[in-house]
Amino acid sequence: PYFPLRTQCVVKLLVQPSRGLADEKFIVLVQKAPPGFQLTVHALHKCEIGQSWEAFGHYTADATGAVNVSEDPSLGGTYSGVEQMGLLWSLRPVPGSKPGLRLRKVNVQTPMEVTISVYQGHQTEGFMDQVPLASVVVERWFIAPGVRRIPITEDGLTATLFLPPGPGPFPGLLDLWGGSGKLVEYRSALMASHGIASLVLDYITPKITMETGRMVDLQYFETAYKVLEQHPQVLSSRIGMLGLSMGASMTLKMAVYSQVIKLRCAVSFGGSHVQPVEGSVEQINSDRIRVTEENEVIYRDLSLPIPSDPSLKVDVGRLKCPLLLVLGDDDQNTPAYESAMDMKEMMERAGNNHLLTILLYPNAGHMIEPPYMPYARGGTYRTLDTHERVKVLWGGETVAHSRAQEDAWKKTLVFLRENLFGSTNPGAP
Repeated sequence: PYFPLRTQCVVKLLVQPSRGLADEKFIVLVQKAPPGFQLTVHALHKCEIGQSWEAFGHYTADATGAVNVSEDPSLGGTYSGVEQMGLLWSLRPVPGSKPGLRLRKVNVQTPMEVTISVYQGHQTEGFMDQVPLASVVVERWFIAPGVRRIPITEDGLTATLFLPPGPGPFPGLLDLWGGSGKLVEYRSALMASHGIASLVLDYITPKITMETGRMVDLQYFETAYKVLEQHPQVLSSRIGMLGLSMGASMTLKMAVYSQVIKLRCAVSFGGSHVQPVEGSVEQINSDRIRVTEENEVIYRDLSLPIPSDPSLKVDVGRLKCPLLLVLGDDDQNTPAYESAMDMKEMMERAGNNHLLTILLYPNAGHMIEPPYMPYARGGTYRTLDTHERVKVLWGGETVAHSRAQEDAWKKTLVFLRENLFGSTNPGAP
């Protein structure tokens, strides 16, 4: 039933916590609506580049005039069913936005602000043209109170170190994103919020590459590791490395071949061990690509079939630290599944497969991010050789990918805690 609201009926909206970490859940509660009242709960976020994103669910108030988003099903909207965090993970650019947008937090020292509102009836558009029945502004922080952000420019590095609150010393993490470049700080800031000193490194577009036009060599990563290792508030014997996409490939390479980098554990998100063992960052890329009808580039075939030539892949059989592989089975950017199966086989042959943990997520794509970040089916990317901008397909399906992000984040934190805070004998069978 649809009840026109009388002016004296004031709907109450509560969001708890209204200020919290970006990986925390919140509760959205609507009260004092007429019983059976149809309403839309709407989320609006204006990102730092000025683009507006929205999500919404359709609800019916119960006999007491209440809706609890964490318990009641959405009957339609950008998500359906009982989805406590659907208002965040299903955020999408508002109608009329340019295509190919991706939501990323640039300045982690300010919160991601989301306006949660209640509208009358089950609506799908025109939210900006009407006055909501109630609104609350929610702050989502990637950096906990007391976390310190320290830009690192010494030794030619372009990096940022995030230190947890307190005197330490803390376990450390070297954090690498993929081939898009730039410093992407929000994952490292969240890691520090969970007690791990995290150094995020730009190795694609660092100042040194911008000035010389040359890609960094493997020593660049070792220099970053040393900065972390030598920091007085970092436990030098308890350092891990985490990489996504190309960053995962570099992580695997460093974990196996570097004489300098001694890791307690390594984490690969959507990575592959297929890469020239002697190659630099630049040589990981190739020209063999597929393009969809929508002109999106699919990179996953570059490394398929998985080569048998040992000089074309990292010898993970030599790995001495625990390795967590996180992957979606619909990854269209990297043959993450085939790579994981080959790594498993290589490690079984070498007798070090007790070090391997694989988290495989059905219908998830390539870009597995911290939880509740909106799913992006693809993105834009500058090629390393020609620097031309291309549209890439990452794969995945919204609900499955969002579930994967939430589960993978929890399990990654557990893995890091076990290996960085845990026993003094990492990788013991």
